Amino acid sequence: MRRYGPAVLLALVGAAILRVSLFSELYLRYVQAGLRPCLVVSGVGLVLLGGVVGVMVVRASGERDGHEEESDGHSHGPAGPRVAWLLALPALALLLFPPPALGSYSAEREAAQRSAQGVGRFPALPSGNPLDLTLGEFGSRAVYDSGRSLKGRTLRLTGFVTRDADGTWYVTRLLVSCCAADATTAKAEVRGADALPVDTWVTVTGTWHPQGQPGSDSAWPPVLDVTSVRRVPQPDNPYEKR
Repeated sequence: MRRYGPAVLLALVGAAILRVSLFSELYLRYVQAGLRPCLVVSGVGLVLLGGVVGVMVVRASGERDGHEEESDGHSHGPAGPRVAWLLALPALALLLFPPPALGSYSAEREAAQRSAQGVGRFPALPSGNPLDLTLGEFGSRAVYDSGRSLKGRTLRLTGFVTRDADGTWYVTRLLVSCCAADATTAKAEVRGADALPVDTWVTVTGTWHPQGQPGSDSAWPPVLDVTSVRRVPQPDNPYEKR
C-alpha cells in the first residue's frame, strides 16, 4: 500500500486546492481573486500527476518477479517509511477543515507605527452621504491628506472588531497585495458605541474625528465618531487590496 503514497498525497493536495478554489470561494481567505485561475490549474495538474504516478506504480508492480524487500517500517526501502503517511495530514486538514481568514490576532501583531510619508492633497471624494470607503482609503486620507477631504462627510466602513486592553475598540481590515502572508492592518478607532465581541463583522456609520497633524504619530489610528453599528456577515473576500 505504501507504494501508492506519493500518488495519494499528490491527489489529496490537488483535491484540497480545487475544493477551495474551483468549488467554493474559500480561496479568498488566502489569496487575491486574480490568482484563482492559477490555483485551479495547479489543483488539476496535481490530481492528474497523482493519477499518472498511480498508473506507473501499478505497471511497475506487474513487472516485478514477486520478490519484495521486507521492511520493519523504519528503513527506507523502495516504498519509503510508514511515517511518510503523516504527510497526508496537512492535505486532509485543508481538504476537510480549511483554516479561517486572518482576524484580530493577525491585526494586533502589527505595530501601530506610521511615518510621515506621502503627506499631501488627495483627489476629491464622490458626492453623497453616507459615503462607503474601504478601511485602507479611510486611514490614508485621515492620516496623510493635508486637504482634510474627510471633514464633514458621513462615512460608512466595514470590517471586524478588534480591541485594546483598555477597552478601546476598532473596526479593522487586513490589506493584502498578493496573499494572506503579506497582510498589513488598516483600522479606525470607534467612539460613541459599545464594543461588540472581537472578530464580529460590522458596518459602522459616522464622521471622521480629526486629531493631530497629517503624517504625525498622533494622527494614527484615525478616529470615527459613530452614529450606528450594524452586524454583517463576513464577506466572501475578507481582505482589502493594498
